Amino acid sequence: MTSARGQLDGLAVRTPIGHALPAMFHDDAFAQRLCDGLDAVLAPVPSTIDNFWAYLDPALAPIDFVEWLAGWVGIELDQTWPEQRRRELVARAITLYERRGTAEGLADLIELYVGVRPVVEDSGGVTWSAAPGAALPGSGQPSFIVRLAADEGSVDERRLENMVVTNKPAHVAHRVEIGPARRPRTADLPPPPPTAGPAPPEENEE
Repeated sequence: MTSARGQLDGLAVRTPIGHALPAMFHDDAFAQRLCDGLDAVLAPVPSTIDNFWAYLDPALAPIDFVEWLAGWVGIELDQTWPEQRRRELVARAITLYERRGTAEGLADLIELYVGVRPVVEDSGGVTWSAAPGAALPGSGQPSFIVRLAADEGSVDERRLENMVVTNKPAHVAHRVEIGPARRPRTADLPPPPPTAGPAPPEENEE
């Protein structure tokens, strides 16, 4: 896709310029050769227009065009991210905006950035009681904690902090905690599936 926006040898055109000349030039070898040279220069233009739908798809567009699409949806991509992650962020931009300011939306965004889903614990709570005037759950001071299991040095903490600040409600206090990724212990692993024994011999019906 990227090369289609520049000169590409052998790129065919559906309507050569030479065919658009008056009929008296159709058999003129010099005029046709001249137009053939122009076809090679202009061929990427109709090719790009014919495939413009693909440029609007973050999964198919050239990566430099994905950077432009990110500007359309108000996202600044981190150049240190893998290409696939940048494409996915642009593709999911609308969904992320719909959930912006929520614990789930923030967890989705951090998961795209780090590749690991964090645990976001907020100070709110929901409960019920048959007694009137029962104590309310949670805390009166809105706050939340982002807990991320990641190895030391694998996450840019400054970028992560900035991401949380710009995607949370401004009045809500927060704290980011990054701890070592937990390795599963043998006791935490599911038991192996039972092995099937030999099939019983089939009985012959007489």
